[in-house]
Amino acid sequence: MKRLLIVAHAPSPNTLRLRDAAKHGASHPDIEGVSVRVMAPLEATADDVLQADAILLGTTENLGYMSGALKDFFDRCYYPLLEHTQGLSCALYIRAGQDGTGTRRAVEGIVTGLRWHWVQEPLTLRGAWDEDFPRQVEELAMTMAAGLDAGIL
Repeated sequence: MKRLLIVAHAPSPNTLRLRDAAKHGASHPDIEGVSVRVMAPLEATADDVLQADAILLGTTENLGYMSGALKDFFDRCYYPLLEHTQGLSCALYIRAGQDGTGTRRAVEGIVTGLRWHWVQEPLTLRGAWDEDFPRQVEELAMTMAAGLDAGIL
């Protein structure tokens, strides 16, 4: 059984909808060989990542940067993961009130340092809330889980 870890900051009802959509997509009934674990960044540890075969990160844009909670996750886990998770498949979604560029750049810099492997371009959900945002996150998570299930990630 492959393991997909979703580490997503969800400080509002809408961002909670995004995290729930990620879990729902990754848990699609046609995907049988993947277990899904959802954690808040302040709860996730390096051990959780070490047990995962892929990771989906979710964050809000906060003052042009990733959420403090996701930054805390990386601060605590970066060095314990550095030599042990190279090549880990990862993806990212950003709930951005503005353009998300600074947030994306910051996470990409850390992921590059960890030598993780992007499975697709980061998904940036820009501007005012759109009822299509959860569907987009669900599709991202489902694609990741299906890739794990098929053995291509």
